[in-house]
Amino acid sequence: MTSRPDMERAVEVIAAAPSLALACHVAPDGDALGSMLALHHLALAAGKRSVASWSEPFKVAPHYAYLPGLKGATKPADFPPCPPVMVTFDCGALHRLGDLAAAAGAAREGGELIVVDHHLSNDRYGTINVVDVDAAATAVVVRELAARLGWALNRDAAICLYTGLVTDTGRFQYSNTTPKALRLAAELVEAGADVHHIFQRVYETVQFAKLKLLARALDRAQLYEGGRLVVSYLLRNDFQEVGAEEPYSEGIIDYLRQAEGADMVALIREPLSDNGPTHRISLRSSQDEMDVSAVARKAGGGGHRQAAGFSSEDSLEGIIEFIRREFVLATGSVGVADAAAGE
Repeated sequence: MTSRPDMERAVEVIAAAPSLALACHVAPDGDALGSMLALHHLALAAGKRSVASWSEPFKVAPHYAYLPGLKGATKPADFPPCPPVMVTFDCGALHRLGDLAAAAGAAREGGELIVVDHHLSNDRYGTINVVDVDAAATAVVVRELAARLGWALNRDAAICLYTGLVTDTGRFQYSNTTPKALRLAAELVEAGADVHHIFQRVYETVQFAKLKLLARALDRAQLYEGGRLVVSYLLRNDFQEVGAEEPYSEGIIDYLRQAEGADMVALIREPLSDNGPTHRISLRSSQDEMDVSAVARKAGGGGHRQAAGFSSEDSLEGIIEFIRREFVLATGSVGVADAAAGE
């Protein structure tokens, strides 16, 4: 649960602040973008100045282009370097802010840095840490924060929050789909979120380049530990050859997760930018007993029990070896023959 003193302090600071600087993690997903933009809309409606941003590459997956306020987001180069009050969303560690980490550090030293999140692995790097590990999404925490501020929902904020909620619960299919999450979904629909439109934009509008990228990931997928572990990868050349942006890789791992008998899946990808890690790795589990966040934390990453990730400078082969070793340690598998062809 969220620490009550932290929530109360966040309400006091935000209510008194004439302006807010909002940021989410690099390569933002639906919950990060939706949570940040929702508070941005509500702050503007409350008469506050507000800017919202994320690190370079300053792009998002095309299926989030419908989000209200996205086109008005502030480029990271124009983000205030020393904001008196800065709020971060869905970001578990300072370094995950990328280009905006310096601004967050300055806010922490000279003002207030409010961290709003729901990840168990959150570093609590703010001066105020509103972290609710029981929440289905950061969007849930933002809704509670807005309610305590006395800020009524508007249509734009409802659309953004619903996006965060529906994506982080896997269309309300993951085990984090609680009664509280469903009640919030109903409230957001009543406030103007169009369920059908959001579903179409997020899940049924797929660029052809993404389909080609998906085909490469599926073609490379390998089974290990008797089919209980699925691993695939995407190279930088793959993105370039099919004409895909890096955000197009979002959601591909969910196709791998559908493999029959798979307890854990991993997607390794080479980022297009040279300013970052050599590889980014996403992990998913299909069983409550398999905690992929524990695997990610061993490599300096984090996330949820069933969805996590980390970055690595190791080789592709070294990363696969690490994932296989940790899977065996986590599940107690010993000597199970690989199902991968040729192994």
